[in-house]
Order: sequence, then structure tokens, then C-alpha cells
Amino acid sequence: MSAEIRFPIRSVAVIGAGTMGHGIAQVCAAAGLRTSVHDVHPDVIAAGLDRVRNNLDYGVQKGKISVESRSEALANLAAEADLRRAVTGADLIIEAVPEDLAMKQAIFQVARETAPAHAIWASNTSSIPVGSLSAFVPDPSRLCGMHFFNPVHIQPLLEIVRTAQTSDRTIELAVAFARHIGKDPIVVKDVAGFASSRLGLALGLEAIRMVEEGVASPEAIDKAMELGYRHPMGPLKLTDLVGLDVRLAIAETLAREVDAVRFAPPQLLRDMVAQGKLGRKSGEGFYKY
Repeated sequence: MSAEIRFPIRSVAVIGAGTMGHGIAQVCAAAGLRTSVHDVHPDVIAAGLDRVRNNLDYGVQKGKISVESRSEALANLAAEADLRRAVTGADLIIEAVPEDLAMKQAIFQVARETAPAHAIWASNTSSIPVGSLSAFVPDPSRLCGMHFFNPVHIQPLLEIVRTAQTSDRTIELAVAFARHIGKDPIVVKDVAGFASSRLGLALGLEAIRMVEEGVASPEAIDKAMELGYRHPMGPLKLTDLVGLDVRLAIAETLAREVDAVRFAPPQLLRDMVAQGKLGRKSGEGFYKY
């Protein structure tokens, strides 16, 4: 990659150290970028950095990365409890907090106080229209969506979302950034759910309805898609991996923004979330872990 393309993005601030944030921070640091990680909960930052270390340790054990690469990645990571300090000097700011529009807007409004004028702003939202954040960044032409996939250090896709105000230069830099961190990017229009979430959610919700209606067991439904359609993971296993609460939030957004009938969350999904059955992160969803 040429120095011209690499030059603009040398440091990244990741806001949110949870399920997605820690993975985003890992791939940025592993690509040689100075990476600051912020979360309002100190224990979440600590847990996120532990997960990064575990991922890197596993990579070394499997011979996928060297001990030196592991050390370099960790050296590029820094935890920062103060949001304003976290974004100071960042060339790219990536928000990776839960699917709550008001929360995202509030974070950007505070971060803009100390962020550099040249910074690119990105949201890792999987369903909320990115343009709804435009009023909360200094320059809407420098805002885009960067939808990563879980687990971030393994999944190759990065969905880049272009709003009506996003400049060509911002998209060029976002694509170059994606390739620099080892991702394969696609660029999509800023509509609720974009491309990937709409397609994935449609399949996931129908699978949940099938369980609800007693059509088949979760194991049978997943096997149908894995063996019959060559999906690497069935829709219910994927729902457990993503998190049932995350799936519910996405469904509610798409039901509101796209179609109230097609994306109506099944009652079974609502009930399981209310019971704390969130998938892998809680130890139980459609499967037990």
C-alpha cells in the first residue's frame, strides 16, 4: 500500500470496548495503527483488553501470528477512561456502542469538542441510518458507517455506509482503511439495515418464527441452512453469537424504518430477551453454552 493512502489514518479511537469494540480495536492495533479504546465502564475496558490478549495468544498458539506481532499489537493499544482524551489526535473515530441512537448522538456531541478537524467519523451501527448522526459531528462530509462483523478479527467483510453528505474522499479513505486492516469492503447506501443486516435479519427472524411455531428444532433449522445452503453457521447459532438483544434492537429499528410487518420481532425473541437468554454472552439462547 502506498504511503499516500496510508498517511491520513495513523491513529484510531474506538468508543466502546464490548462485543464489537474490542475486536475493532484489535484489528486496528494489529495493522500498526495507534489505537485508543474508551468505554464508560472501566470493567468493560479491562474485559475487552483481556479478550484481545486471549485472541492474540490463541493466534500465536495456532501459528497464525508471531510472538513479535502479538507484542506489537498490544503495544499499539491504550485504554482511555476519558472520552475527550480518547479522541484527541485521532485520525479516525469509530463508535461501537449499543444500538441506541440517543447514546450515539450524545457520544459524538462530546467527542467533537476535542477531536481533530481532519478526523473521519464512523459508526459501527448495524441498522440505524448513519445520517441521523450528521448533526452531531463537525463536518457531515467526513461521516460514514463502518459495519464490522463478529468476531471482528476473523470475519473479512466491512460494510461501508455512505450517507447523502459523505464525500468521495471519505469513502476512498474508508475503503483504504478497510484494506489496510485486512478487510474486504463493500460500499452501500444509507438505508436502515443497509444490505447485510436486512438480509441476515430476514432469515434470522423467520428461523425464530419457525421455532415459535414448532416447525422444527433449532438444531434442525440450522442444519438445513448449513448443509442445504452451505451457510457456514445456521441462523439461530448466528443469532446466539450476535446476541438476541442485538437482534431485537435491529428488528425494532427495521420495523420502524422499513416495514412494520416484514421485520416485526417474534414474541419468542422478545420473551427470551426479557428472560435474559441473550445467547453466548449470557450462556444460553437457542443453545446452551
